Amino acid sequence: MTITKRYRLLLALVAFALIAAACGDDDSGDTTTAPPAAETTEAPETTEAPPETTQAPETTEAPPETTAAPSYEALYDGELTIGYVLPSTGGLSVIIDALVKPVEMAFAEMEAAGNTTIKVIPTDSGTDAQVASASVEQLINDEVDAIIGPAGTGVSLSVIDRITGSEIPMCSPSNTGAIFTTYDDGGYYFRTAPPDNLQGVVHADMITDDGASSVAIAFRGDEYGRGLANAVKDQLESNGVTVGAFVEFDKDGTSFDAEAAQIAAAGVDAISLIPFAEGAAFVQALIEAGAGPDAIQLYVADGFKDSVTADAIDPNNLAVLDGARGTYPSLAPPDGEATFTDRFAAFAPDVPTIFSSHSFDCATILVLAAEVAGSTNSVDIAAAVNDVTKGGEKCTSYAACHALLQAGADIDYDGASGPLDFVDAGEPGAGAYDIFTYDAEGVANTDETVSVP
Repeated sequence: MTITKRYRLLLALVAFALIAAACGDDDSGDTTTAPPAAETTEAPETTEAPPETTQAPETTEAPPETTAAPSYEALYDGELTIGYVLPSTGGLSVIIDALVKPVEMAFAEMEAAGNTTIKVIPTDSGTDAQVASASVEQLINDEVDAIIGPAGTGVSLSVIDRITGSEIPMCSPSNTGAIFTTYDDGGYYFRTAPPDNLQGVVHADMITDDGASSVAIAFRGDEYGRGLANAVKDQLESNGVTVGAFVEFDKDGTSFDAEAAQIAAAGVDAISLIPFAEGAAFVQALIEAGAGPDAIQLYVADGFKDSVTADAIDPNNLAVLDGARGTYPSLAPPDGEATFTDRFAAFAPDVPTIFSSHSFDCATILVLAAEVAGSTNSVDIAAAVNDVTKGGEKCTSYAACHALLQAGADIDYDGASGPLDFVDAGEPGAGAYDIFTYDAEGVANTDETVSVP
């Protein structure tokens, strides 16, 4: 499927505004229209000779030339084909619009700016290795030049070797597993979400600052759960806090009574829970064991916030999570591009912004990498991705970055999700995290945003 004409009028206006903003430092006035000529008035009769005509004084400087944004010029030949593998089914399907709509918006803004050379092929990751693998095979057979996704760490691990082994760059907007920092991907794996070793520091410091002295950590048995849990454990112990129980549970389990009983018996004063959708059943088990959020302070992270709601735990008591706290990669980082949130709200009303800025940035940096490389060849694109995010002249939109590239400049794309500044591993070297607290209506409200390192 090719995303082409949708939202053309709205996004043409957006792109025009972005291009204008890119030229906003130009001090020249608007000289496209000459000032109106003065009306000719009949001279009054007089007995004296009329005064001599005086010539207008010569202008000492030529009027400033009109400065216009460069007209669009393709910086690579042919069609750029980008596929995405994102969860329209499965456990993470609840956030599909938050991931896909920003990709659609990014490509629509590019089209409005003049780039009509992008073909987009959507596929489903299913939050499932088998579904994702079938989708990846389809995209490889379709000879895509780059791939956006998958969303979950475990699903990405199931397909990363097939994608990178085919020398196709992939950019995940929401993989946070620490394993990817050192994974041997040949330079073809990228992510815009910061790694969990950074979130682990913020999460543990939050628990420490709240005064906990002994903490149980319960986590799903996959790379996401283990990676974040170990990062939290290391930082808690560094802070002098005891980890009273370290409990791995079956990510596909349906009963968590044994794990909940172990935690209840540990005598801790805080619980850090790291699940996906199974977190609802886990909290129910904690409540049954007398260790629910009303008895022991509960802390959660992004996987829980993405996929668990208060009514999924207890439809008759939305206050079941009241006072529970957590950490999450920032939805609107203070150093992110300032207009993204409003633009996205106009493009996709009522769609949450869960990893949306990160998804938008994946689409943008892949296309800019192709332009920097002057090529739609996947190997060339991968080689250019890191450089797009650092070291050059700063720009915060596709239109502005494209105009700089047309002018022969080196660019540093600072995105909706933050400055990016990719390290050699193809990921941000810093992260911004929201610290939030659930209220009596089951709503997670951001208290503050913390940046690390």
